Amino acid sequence: MQERIRNFSIIAHIDHGKSTLADRLLERTGTIAPGTPVEQVLDSMDLEREKGVTIKASVVRMEYQAADGQTYILNLIDTPGHVDFNYEVSRALAACEGAILLVDASQGVEAQTIANLFLALENDLEIIPVVNKIDLPSARPDEVAQEVADLLGVSPDEVIRISAKEGRNIDQVLEAIVQRIPPPQGDPEAPLRALVFDSHYDPYKGVVSYVRVVDGVVRPNEPLLLMAGGARFKPVEIGVFAPDMRPVDALHAGEVGYIATGLKTVHDARVGDTITSAEQPAQEPLPGYRHPKPVVFAGIYPVESEDYEALRDALAKLQLNDAALTYQPEHSHALGFGFRAGFLGMFHMEIVQERLEREYDLDIVVTAPSVEYEVLLKDGRVIRIDSPAELPPQEQIEEIREPWVALQIYTPVEFYGAVMELVTQRRGIFKGQEHPTPDRVVLDFEMPLAELIVDFFDQLKSRTRGYASMDYQFLGYRPGDLVKLEIWVNKEPVDALATIVHRDEAYRRGQKLVSKLKELIPRQLFTVPIQAVANGRVISRANIKALRKDVLAKCYGGDVTRKRKLLEKQKKGKKRLKQIGKVSIPQEAFLAVLRVKEGDS
Repeated sequence: MQERIRNFSIIAHIDHGKSTLADRLLERTGTIAPGTPVEQVLDSMDLEREKGVTIKASVVRMEYQAADGQTYILNLIDTPGHVDFNYEVSRALAACEGAILLVDASQGVEAQTIANLFLALENDLEIIPVVNKIDLPSARPDEVAQEVADLLGVSPDEVIRISAKEGRNIDQVLEAIVQRIPPPQGDPEAPLRALVFDSHYDPYKGVVSYVRVVDGVVRPNEPLLLMAGGARFKPVEIGVFAPDMRPVDALHAGEVGYIATGLKTVHDARVGDTITSAEQPAQEPLPGYRHPKPVVFAGIYPVESEDYEALRDALAKLQLNDAALTYQPEHSHALGFGFRAGFLGMFHMEIVQERLEREYDLDIVVTAPSVEYEVLLKDGRVIRIDSPAELPPQEQIEEIREPWVALQIYTPVEFYGAVMELVTQRRGIFKGQEHPTPDRVVLDFEMPLAELIVDFFDQLKSRTRGYASMDYQFLGYRPGDLVKLEIWVNKEPVDALATIVHRDEAYRRGQKLVSKLKELIPRQLFTVPIQAVANGRVISRANIKALRKDVLAKCYGGDVTRKRKLLEKQKKGKKRLKQIGKVSIPQEAFLAVLRVKEGDS
């Protein structure tokens, strides 16, 4: 049985046709009927289809009769394609023995392709190179096949050329999976060890863990144990994905399937844990999993304070499907009670925000994102802060250290100048370059993460007409000349609008923010001053003019002293109102911090 199992993944850059290839494999193996109305079968979320990118890893089991007459079980573990979901890719690859490296015949090798390929090689996976979209008028199959061959150190003849859309040469891919990818190793007689590489929450079955059985057998009546979490449970159901959930009697070594645990709390079934038998536990858990580390932090607050509990429940359920999401309660003077959430990147943050609004029907305010800083205090202590509001007073700080990343940008040579200009505007340091082909260049930079998270990717795409791609790795913390930029509205600091910026940027950013907020905050019955404050000094100010009632409307002529008396009375009223009046700040104002682009002059 084990000899005829193949566990594989498809790794590719965004929009290189990964989900379409998965659809064709499912059709060719008879797992779904040809012409199934929904395309991208494995992308079950509306968001995945809209954005053309796989967000969650998913699994499907196929049966394929190969040319040698044997029937093989092929387990496709689909992986996300965006740079933010690097951790999910690594988890899915840990459950495989091989990977299809899919490259678009018109786009060629891109940054994400390389990053995911290195992850696959770290896991010792067998790589099957495939060039897709050979049907496009702009396709360069031979050129791109040569690029891929050079990258892997193989002959260009070993690269399979396909059109997933038209279904051309799909059989070649299936035969390569059977012949080139080794069967799973593992001892069916050893104590049970199953790797949890994903999970979702089911209201009837509890936490459903997606597992790859490495050693032993999972049976329905056997009590099980999560080795890191310590939770014991009896499975509610075990089964495989074909492609919907289908119960089976047992999962043997080498197989991929699911275990419905019945557990009701998110924290009991962590992704990356090892499931073993509660009666005969394994000696040690499976190696290689690490907790994903969030790099972008933002506050999430309900628009209506009574939705706080609903927001907490929604985040708890989302965290189960998304191991990389972290959150903790937070209070803001401006926005009330909410949560400080950690994300893998801006795209991840956008996905979480949209899922909260769509799937859980919540009205939320998300504050401007920030990164985690290290602060060395004058008494020698080092603290970490992920919210600008937590920064200690200036007189206590010795230095502030910010996270830096190694940034790789792949671009056609014609956009060399545009990319250089963009990165140097963001305090990037040029480290070197390579030319994998005569018309493409790989640029290496080092850059502060804070400069990367807001709109760098959008700017890069717009300046290179969508041709450039990027990847980054965390380097470490470095001291920087940083200050806290605060916004005061009506002489009160609004903590949710505070940001940490480079000293040289503070004046320009403050000025732009003040101008933006002046447009967005509605006029009150009294004058509202908006101030940008850095290092205890006001660096920019604007006043929102008061709405004025025409108190002189009823005076037709008459003595001027009467008019003056009415105006004085109005002035006193406004003065009193200003002391007790509260300014409500609309959500657009919090998003304004995002829209003040770093790259704008």
